[in-house]
Amino acid sequence: MSFNLISTFLIAVALAMDAFSVSMTKGFTQKHLTKAQIFYYGLFFGGFQFIMPIFGYVCGSVIASIVESLAPIVGFILLLAIGLNMIRESLSGDDEEITDNFSFKEVTLLAIATSIDAFAVGITIALLKDPLLISCAIIGIVAFAFSIVGIYIGKKLGDYVGDKFQILGGVILILIGFKILLGF
Repeated sequence: MSFNLISTFLIAVALAMDAFSVSMTKGFTQKHLTKAQIFYYGLFFGGFQFIMPIFGYVCGSVIASIVESLAPIVGFILLLAIGLNMIRESLSGDDEEITDNFSFKEVTLLAIATSIDAFAVGITIALLKDPLLISCAIIGIVAFAFSIVGIYIGKKLGDYVGDKFQILGGVILILIGFKILLGF
């Protein structure tokens, strides 16, 4: 089979949708993100989307069945925990803590939660004998771009809706977790 750039791009877009949704949520819940912090979101989401297919490619089908069965559960647990924490912080009434809380730990956990499905894509890349680095670069670049665009869209939405969007953001993360868990 030959390498299909359009198919790879469409896979990249599909993989980036969770990162886009989570980034949009962070954009409307963190009002004072700096350009550097926005770049970190893009870098982490894009980076994990780049790395996970490589792991899938290398690990192959032996580990694939284990990871594929656990991936939805791990993604759900991470997004549930982060979403519940966002709701808790919103209800605590400390708006400064809510809006300006940037954490590399949280960015990393979100990036992992939204990129676990890219592991299985790496196995597919191996089976189709597509060029690994080109495929992963496309996947990573698309996730990077979608994440940054998501944050900016979220910031605009947050400006219109107001401070209590944090609760909605937490609910959205939990719903994305359920989506991952149930395989939608």
